[in-house]
Amino acid sequence: MGAQIRVYRQRIRSVSATKKITRAMELMAASRVVKARAAVMESAPYTHALTKALSALATYSNHPHPMTTEVENPQRAGVLILTSDRGLAGAYASGAIKESERLIGELRAEGKEVAAYLVGRKAVSYYKFRGREYAAEWTGNTEKPQVERAREISERIVEDFLKPTAEGGLDEIHIVYTRFNSMVNQEPRVLRLLPIEVVDAPEDAPASNDILPLYEFEPSAEEVLKAMLPRYVTARIWTCMLGAAASELAARQRAMKSATDNAENLINTYTRLANQARQAEITQEISEIVGGASALAESK
Repeated sequence: MGAQIRVYRQRIRSVSATKKITRAMELMAASRVVKARAAVMESAPYTHALTKALSALATYSNHPHPMTTEVENPQRAGVLILTSDRGLAGAYASGAIKESERLIGELRAEGKEVAAYLVGRKAVSYYKFRGREYAAEWTGNTEKPQVERAREISERIVEDFLKPTAEGGLDEIHIVYTRFNSMVNQEPRVLRLLPIEVVDAPEDAPASNDILPLYEFEPSAEEVLKAMLPRYVTARIWTCMLGAAASELAARQRAMKSATDNAENLINTYTRLANQARQAEITQEISEIVGGASALAESK
């Protein structure tokens, strides 16, 4: 009986130590997710303004550009997958990977060859474990994404997109990330990055029978497109990385809170079992003492 009590106490100490770790990780995630949400909100106006400017440029100019022109028969597609470097975040990474698998299956069903671009150690481990090939990988600082990393990814993707298909180029590129809706709702989403799906004319644009506004481009529409499109791709990737980081921290906070609650339940369960074992031991000792006293009394 004493050995059983020692086992329960040892388990209580072990679970208590785990509870301290999960509680600390929950608090850290809760403090970081506030900054991550603020970063998402701060990046939204810039991305919106850049999208609006690019939309006006593509709508009111007739200059074609490879990044805004769709290929008639696309043969190769790229998929940029945003996951995390660390685990302990519930189904965050697996949700993004599952959504990318669905997208890749659809692209291959359309007869397209798929090249994967991986962000985060979880995606890299997933592909390496299954022996799959991928075009490029970026790991580190998924919780605190840097704009330099977004620019690096953008340069590689734009470079591969502008290559001819015969030389390993891409006809279209999609990005899979986890959108941050709220602290309890994050959903994996797919966004076609290239060719850019230019938004139609703004809602306040004049009717089709009215005179359209006249835009002048300095130095030229070609130069403006050449300067804006890479910035647009970088901004979209950067915004997706910020949303993914906020989603990762929110998922980790929920997962660590659940783990802390489960640890508390285990501690209560083992404490109750240890108390029951102690009571049984005391009852057994009292019974032995009473039995011994009765035997002595009968012998006299």
